[in-house]
Amino acid sequence: MNRYIFITVFITGVFFLSGCLSKKEVDLTQKKVIPSWYANPPQTTPAALYATGEGEDRDDAVANALSMMASTLSVSIASQFNSKKVVKEGLENSISSTVSNEVQSDVKKIRISHYELLNSHELGFKKYIVLIKSDKQKLFESLKNELEQKFAFIESQIKQSKKYNALEELNIYKKAKADTNDVPNTLTVMNVLNGTFDAREYIGKMEMIESRYAALLSAITVSIECDAESKNLEAPIKEGLSLKKVQIKNGSGEKHFYITVSSNIQKASSYGFALARSAIEITVKDYKNSVIGSKKLNIVGQSTQGYEIAKESVAVKFGEMIKKEGIGKILGLDL
Repeated sequence: MNRYIFITVFITGVFFLSGCLSKKEVDLTQKKVIPSWYANPPQTTPAALYATGEGEDRDDAVANALSMMASTLSVSIASQFNSKKVVKEGLENSISSTVSNEVQSDVKKIRISHYELLNSHELGFKKYIVLIKSDKQKLFESLKNELEQKFAFIESQIKQSKKYNALEELNIYKKAKADTNDVPNTLTVMNVLNGTFDAREYIGKMEMIESRYAALLSAITVSIECDAESKNLEAPIKEGLSLKKVQIKNGSGEKHFYITVSSNIQKASSYGFALARSAIEITVKDYKNSVIGSKKLNIVGQSTQGYEIAKESVAVKFGEMIKKEGIGKILGLDL
């Protein structure tokens, strides 16, 4: 009898525990409620931008929210851009549409550095949601401060460039041009955020950088001197410099540079191939005869048609190297 009572109690206990476990499983799988601030986020107003984001952690969610905010801002700017355009039928319409798309694409690249994290919530494993806000006037001020810092740094670099040779000075202007590529997009955003903003000061600074770069580039000249074994290397060097719009001609003065090329070629053969083992040395000097760039290269040319063709193979490989790596790297310069 006791045996039957024991079995009955055991079975009852098993069913009881199973019920508890299944109840716990239901509790664990229960979905979390999405906060109202995420389901129905605040709408952008004339004074503030709002955006939500989702990510594996809070930082990732914030980054995605900032990207969404930039995207929303770009659409707003493109809309204002279109409203100011007088669009005609036909070709004009397609041009306006293309420019509008470019405005949206470029503005999305703007970094929004001023924002406020209003809410954040962990929905589950590796799933965070956030709501951020950016005050339009404060965002405008942050963009303006970034521009001021950018141009202050560029101006200090340009002042320092006077101490260097003309090619180094040119490179500083080239970097300044690259650093200001995104300025027009920033100015577009700032104009939308603050209708009274006057961008002419910054546009003038960009035009100054461009004009000085162009003037310096047109003033720089380079002459090339090759020894007897290097004559076939002159054409690839000229081609590489021409792509950089550097003038190649005889000259003198502070803005003239001298490139000398010498080669030590060893004649050999292997498995029916004529070989030309070339040790090439390139030197770049300024008007003071100071070395400002140099490079040593070892190139092996080969041909089944004789030594002279093998030498031409060296020139072909040299030219391919310039196209792949750039003339600056081959000359030991930052061009």
